[in-house]
Amino acid sequence: MRKTLITIVAAIMACTAAQAQLILGKKDPKSKLQMAEMAITNLYVDTVNEDKLVEDAIRGMLEKLDPHSAYSTAKEVKAMNESLEGSFEGIGVQFNIMEDTLIVIQTISNGPSEKVGIIPGDRIVAVNDTAIAGVKMSKEEIMRRLRGPKGTKAHLKVVRQGIKDQLPFTVVRDKIPVLSLDASYMIRPRTGYVRIGNFGATTYDETIKAISQLQEQGIDNLIIDLQDNGGGYLQAAVAVVNELLDRGDMIVYTEGRATPRHEYHADGGSHPFKGRLVVLVNEYSASASEILAGAVQDQDRATIVGRRSFGKGLVQRPIEFADGSMIRLTIAHYYTPSGRCIQKPYVKGEQKDYARDIENRLKHGELTSADSIHFADSLRFQTLHKHRTVYGGGGIMPDVFVPLDTTKYTHFHRQLSAKSVIINANLKYIDDNRKRLKKLYPTFDDFNARYEVPQSLIDNIIAKGAEQDIKPKDDSELATTLPYLTTQLKALVARDLWDMNEYFRVMNETNDIVMKALEVIQQQP
Repeated sequence: MRKTLITIVAAIMACTAAQAQLILGKKDPKSKLQMAEMAITNLYVDTVNEDKLVEDAIRGMLEKLDPHSAYSTAKEVKAMNESLEGSFEGIGVQFNIMEDTLIVIQTISNGPSEKVGIIPGDRIVAVNDTAIAGVKMSKEEIMRRLRGPKGTKAHLKVVRQGIKDQLPFTVVRDKIPVLSLDASYMIRPRTGYVRIGNFGATTYDETIKAISQLQEQGIDNLIIDLQDNGGGYLQAAVAVVNELLDRGDMIVYTEGRATPRHEYHADGGSHPFKGRLVVLVNEYSASASEILAGAVQDQDRATIVGRRSFGKGLVQRPIEFADGSMIRLTIAHYYTPSGRCIQKPYVKGEQKDYARDIENRLKHGELTSADSIHFADSLRFQTLHKHRTVYGGGGIMPDVFVPLDTTKYTHFHRQLSAKSVIINANLKYIDDNRKRLKKLYPTFDDFNARYEVPQSLIDNIIAKGAEQDIKPKDDSELATTLPYLTTQLKALVARDLWDMNEYFRVMNETNDIVMKALEVIQQQP
């Protein structure tokens, strides 16, 4: 085919412009596109990057379709897959950068770095004889040097507080798990809490393990938190829902122009949970999260608490290219068991309006008042058992609405967060006080009961903010900021001393949606 096209291009080069136009116009659209690319590559006045030319053409076509059909480079595909496939290969540390130096926050339990003796607070200053400290190396470049194929060695130089000389470590890279559960614990007596961050290859196993452990502790009620969960694998969501519904219950179905209807039904599960269930969603819960929420709502299995979910109900099929790049092409819609289409409305090619949807919801009052949300009669559906009214039109509307408290997270607080003032101050505080804090609070329960954020840390954050011209507009804004900021700082300290589970154990006590879920459980018979 390419030889034929080269011959045609050679013919075009020998033709007049009018003759060339006639030749190009005789072929079908596919040939036309190929011929245009070859003509530009061979005839254009300046040198062109053929790979970029083709990528731009692919992106141009996809931009005229729906908001979720997209092209990804090989590098982007690899990064995307790591979070969903459940692992990557590296040395097994969580780290952050402070003053141009990598500081280890946590080592992965039983991971390659922990096995050789690297500990939280260590500073990794060189990898394989290349300095990574004090050289203004990007975080992405540092990660590239730390990661590598399983079995390869990373020769590290480490600076440890209290030790004069650099410490050498040789770490054998290994598979490092990427967990999709953020937290799992007994939030109240007889009530368990599980927060799913995304739906990946290991989500089902992680979730079933967490629920089983909570059942061993005697739970009657379960809260599944899908706030800010952007989705992931359809199969992972279906597998989790399968453990929550009765045999034969529909979970979801898909259908498209060229894709026949396909239904997913529960088979009763191997580790079913039959207790009371509450599922939490917000405006950033999307895709697979909406499949779970829509299924348990339509089947009258759970109470949905929060705010209307994102509304991403388009099914993408990956189409891989030889160079590792990929198209994710929309081929169908998701529908809940009652027949609701999860996808919110969009105009093909109008990406900007679609991207501003959450902002528009806030402006129109939808995030702050249930009275601002209006549905057409044509969007009314009935749940399958109790025949309650639910609504289509995009996303999952909760049974219990929780307004967004726009006063809690002030403009001053947002600016401190955006400029990394809070995270940097916390990182230094932990670095200076880790050993003392671990000695004072040997367990999280002890920490949670007794720890108070020191005023000096808060004063430091306010001073560092002022250095960047970030100041509260008045004393009232500062007073409003301090309670939430203090809780956030306590949660960050808990995260760095333990893990994300402890972070959410602190933060959830100020999360309005979580607190409403606990009220709902108490009110149920």
